[in-house]
Amino acid sequence: MSIRTKLTLLITVFVTIILSLNISIYYYSTKQNMQHNARQQMQDVALQIKASVQSTEQFRKHMEDALGDKIHLAAIAAKQELDPHIDNVTNEQLASLSRKLGVDGITLWTRRQDGDIVVAKSSAPKEIGMSSKPWSFWFTAFNELFDYHDVLTVKEGERQSHYWTGPINFATSDPSKINKWGDYFDGTTDYMINPYVDAKPVLDFEENSGTNAVIRSILRSNPNILEITGIDPEFFGKPTIWRVKQGKRIQNLDVRQVPFGTYNLQSETNDASSVRLATEQGTTINSNEDVTIEQQSGHTVTKSVIKSFLPIVSNKPYVVSVSFDRKVIDQTLRRQLIDHSLISLSLILTTLIASYILSGFMVKTLNRIVSKVNEIAAGRFGTTVTVKSKDELGMLASRVNLMSGNLHQYTSRIKETSEELRSMKEYLESFVGNTSDAIHVIDLAGNVLSVNKAFESMFGWPGAELVGQRLDNIPRELHAEDADIRARVLQGEPVADFETIRYGKNGRPIDLSITVSGIRDEHGAIMAIATISRNITARKQSEEVIRRSEKLGLIGQLAAGVAHEIRNPLTTLHGFVQLMKQKSTLSPAHMDIMMSELDRINFIVSEFLVLSKPQVSRFTPTDLTGIVGDLLLFLDSQANMSNVQFVTAFPEEPVPKLICEPNQLKQVFLNILKNAMEAMEDGGVIQIEIVHRPNESFIVKVTDEGCGIAPEELRRLGEPFFTKKVTGNGLGLMVSQQIIANHRGTITFHSELGRGTCVEVCLPLGGL
Repeated sequence: MSIRTKLTLLITVFVTIILSLNISIYYYSTKQNMQHNARQQMQDVALQIKASVQSTEQFRKHMEDALGDKIHLAAIAAKQELDPHIDNVTNEQLASLSRKLGVDGITLWTRRQDGDIVVAKSSAPKEIGMSSKPWSFWFTAFNELFDYHDVLTVKEGERQSHYWTGPINFATSDPSKINKWGDYFDGTTDYMINPYVDAKPVLDFEENSGTNAVIRSILRSNPNILEITGIDPEFFGKPTIWRVKQGKRIQNLDVRQVPFGTYNLQSETNDASSVRLATEQGTTINSNEDVTIEQQSGHTVTKSVIKSFLPIVSNKPYVVSVSFDRKVIDQTLRRQLIDHSLISLSLILTTLIASYILSGFMVKTLNRIVSKVNEIAAGRFGTTVTVKSKDELGMLASRVNLMSGNLHQYTSRIKETSEELRSMKEYLESFVGNTSDAIHVIDLAGNVLSVNKAFESMFGWPGAELVGQRLDNIPRELHAEDADIRARVLQGEPVADFETIRYGKNGRPIDLSITVSGIRDEHGAIMAIATISRNITARKQSEEVIRRSEKLGLIGQLAAGVAHEIRNPLTTLHGFVQLMKQKSTLSPAHMDIMMSELDRINFIVSEFLVLSKPQVSRFTPTDLTGIVGDLLLFLDSQANMSNVQFVTAFPEEPVPKLICEPNQLKQVFLNILKNAMEAMEDGGVIQIEIVHRPNESFIVKVTDEGCGIAPEELRRLGEPFFTKKVTGNGLGLMVSQQIIANHRGTITFHSELGRGTCVEVCLPLGGL
């Protein structure tokens, strides 16, 4: 992305952020103002309702007081007209008296022995026998009258003697009628006089000219106001007292939760809490909520409203709830938001185009400098940038020109040096890759850094497997030697043509001549160690063969001379003994012993000649397990005397016979077993295992629990006259090795001091 594009986008993004913040701030402030205005409007409406409620209740109370006085006077007049005993009063008389006094009806109440107060006589026959016990405070007031107590009347809360008037309410006997009652009892009669008049005009006034009329007018002139509700805190949120009117349940007029207005947007839980707070704190409480209402069609509609709860005080405390349609605010805000967004989008597009044009003029010089830098990057240093301005871009152009000249000089030098390094690198890679000596480099922690192909071929490890890992191919007994070499190299002393032994990946030892040197960094400190290894195993073997051949030749010459010198007198002795036997000058028993010993001496001398010249061997198919088994039977008595136990592991399945010279193999295994028994002075177990490799070879393993052989002595086994036995001559293993070699086999020794020795003889199935 170019700088021009980045600069354009940066300016555009900056303007976008500012406009977004402006829209957000405007949206938030406008929303707050509109909600504040809505609440103020609702508060003004509530104040109007408050004034209407106060005037309506004042006029209603005046009307109710007038009706109460009328009923009071009617009750006193009825007492003058009626007999003091209830039995002497008739229902027809009460009906006639009602018309005469201008009331709608007269009821006479009596208190029975069980305490209940019931209607005894009435101008309305439906009321006769009606009980007042379930009527709560009405029943209490009736008892107080019968007990000559003053009762609190509706009229401004004053107490009047002998008289009590209750609130306007539905008639129990006929719920379709709304009456005003008055009760009078002065003790001169055995009944209580209860005149009543129709109170519907009072309610009609309240509905048509009172608070409800004002509410309807406010709702018509303010379509944003959805509902106005007058709430009585004393009964709101509590169980409702119902009466039955024309088959429907209706609410008692004296215990209404909503005395004026409507309550369709109901949320009683939240509203009850707001009403309580408004009553307790005496301040307006506002709330935002979603209200679900059920329409007459049966569908439900959810409206978002803002409700304000304003406490007012008239004859009794009320809370006026005004519900404002929040949708009006949201629609207005949404419309303004769309308008501002379109204006902002236009400004952003204008900013984008203008900034792109202006940034083009600003980066024109910079593009020239970039073009020059691209040429420098491509290796063209000839041209220069000409900028006449003295600002930062002009200074940058001059520095680029200076850098171009310097880079041209440095590049020429680097090319020359690079060519020399490339030639040297190719030479070194060719030398290291094609040399027959193994080369590997390790860091100071011992991890392999690199190896050449000769190393992979000699030791068997691929380079990918070794790099980053430690090379652990040093025999345990040579760890001290390796540490000494490493210390000498780290001190700056080179180590050249040092003969040692290392293991290959297959675990076999390799005789090496190594040259070790340090690799230094630019500060002269040793950072790695390089080792050049040359395989001298073949040379070592050749030297060993020559050395042994020389010893065998010397021993053979000695053996031939000794054998010749011994056999000559033995021949003479043998002839004389035969002659003496024929002449019978000695006893036959003595003669037989002498002949047997002479034959034995001759046999020993014949074996001794094995060292000097090849012997005639007769290879025949032989059962190898039979050879070993015969030897174990032969050595069994000696093993018991030496506290030695033989443990065998022979093949269970039938195996082929081995082409061999049985007597010579017996001599080999006898020598090995006797050495194993002599190595265990305190006795022990000798394990003899025969392993058959189909179509390949037999392997005979003899493992003892003796004292073991030191590593330096293990390498000398088989040398003539090398032995650790007091009575040995060191020729037994040498003869055994020659016999196994004549069978084209191998004999291998594995031993560890204090843990015993394992002799492994491998014999090919084909023989010679």
